[in-house]
Amino acid sequence: MSETLFFGTLFFVLGAVIGSFLNVCIVRWPEEKSVVKPRSHCPNCKKMIAWYDNIPFLSYILLGGKCRHCKIKFSFRYFLVELITALTFLAFYFYFGLNILLLPYLIMVCGFIVATFVDLKHRIIPDEVSVGGMFVGLALSLLIPQMHGIDPSVGNFWINHLQSLGLSALGVLIGGGSIYLMGMLGDFLFKKESMGGGDVKLMAMVGAFLGWIPAILAFFIAPFFGMLYGIIGWLRTRDSTMAYGPFLVLGSLIAMFWGNVIVRWFAAQYGY
Repeated sequence: MSETLFFGTLFFVLGAVIGSFLNVCIVRWPEEKSVVKPRSHCPNCKKMIAWYDNIPFLSYILLGGKCRHCKIKFSFRYFLVELITALTFLAFYFYFGLNILLLPYLIMVCGFIVATFVDLKHRIIPDEVSVGGMFVGLALSLLIPQMHGIDPSVGNFWINHLQSLGLSALGVLIGGGSIYLMGMLGDFLFKKESMGGGDVKLMAMVGAFLGWIPAILAFFIAPFFGMLYGIIGWLRTRDSTMAYGPFLVLGSLIAMFWGNVIVRWFAAQYGY
């Protein structure tokens, strides 16, 4: 077995296992419950789910997505989150390789997955994801200056790490501040709350991991996708409210992978 195939399989399996845990977070954090205790159990009959009924993908398929005991149908979301997480881990491994940057970005994307599914259902983003993720992003930026384009082998060790922390903190301020100001403007124009506090904290988290430039790009990219979804939703239901977190996540991922290309394109258009 080649090294690429071995590690690719490893990260796919690891992603599936972590995806199973993310499902627990998605269910319990909005209800302010512990993700540690009690063990996974059926929400209907309350019986504990045995380890062999909790194997990612396989158990869901073999049991037909039902509880072994009471036969209640489980949400397809459990399978979907495990699959998305597994594929994301695999894709990130292929993109970054066994690079130190793989760790913080996998942590970040796990937060994105939880934020997306919770926001879609409950219209909230748990502080465990946004605020907790922001502090994790700051801490990792201090430890891994490569997150902000700093080569730790060049120059003073402490200055490099402190500079990385400073760039992360700047990302928090600009990422969270940009969407906070947009929310204030929306509140003034529409005379009602237009941006939830969870979105502000989510963008602060994005800034902590990616820095201020990708955070600003995400801020401008997200509305294009959100506007299209909002128009379709309004035409169908005449309801203008929507979960904005998933579009911030999408904008952040686009800025993360293609931000440099976007910045260079705009610079070329305006002669910079």
